[in-house]
Parts: sequence; structure tokens; C-alpha cells
Amino acid sequence: MTKGGRVVTANLPLDLVSRMDEIAARIDRSKSWIVHQAVGEWVAEEQRRYELTLEALKSVDEGRTIPHEEIVAMMQQRRRDRRKKGAQSAE
Repeated sequence: MTKGGRVVTANLPLDLVSRMDEIAARIDRSKSWIVHQAVGEWVAEEQRRYELTLEALKSVDEGRTIPHEEIVAMMQQRRRDRRKKGAQSAE
């Protein structure tokens, strides 16, 4: 882990801290390392979601959408196909 930075505190449920203690001991890492990993992964995932949202909004702004009725028809067709496939595999 990189030295420096800022200390951030969080009030965590006791059961979560207990589980974190067990895992830290098992993998021979500190709780700080575990929190660093978890927060880093969460921030990366949240950034990915944000970028996907911006992409989706851009698509809407550019008119690249599918009408609701078309989506409903597609889903109904998928259900029919699944039922048909299920009936065929039961034979």
C-alpha cells in the first residue's frame, strides 16, 4: 500500500469488523489493506457505472433509442421461444 494519504474513519457494524478480522488473519493482511482494496474496487465500479450512464444519456440525446412497444414485443417473443424450447426438451 502507498504511504501517505489521509486517514478516513468509518463506523462499521461489529459483525462486519469481526468477519474482516478473520479474513485479515487468514490472508495475513491488515484491515487497512482490506479496506483499501474494497474502497478502490468500489470507486472503480462506481466510475464505470457513471461512464456507462453518460454513454446511455448520449445515445438518448442522439436519438438512438428503441420504442417501448418494440421492447415489449421482443420480450414476448423471448418468452414464447423459451416456452417452446422448454416444451421440446421435455419431450
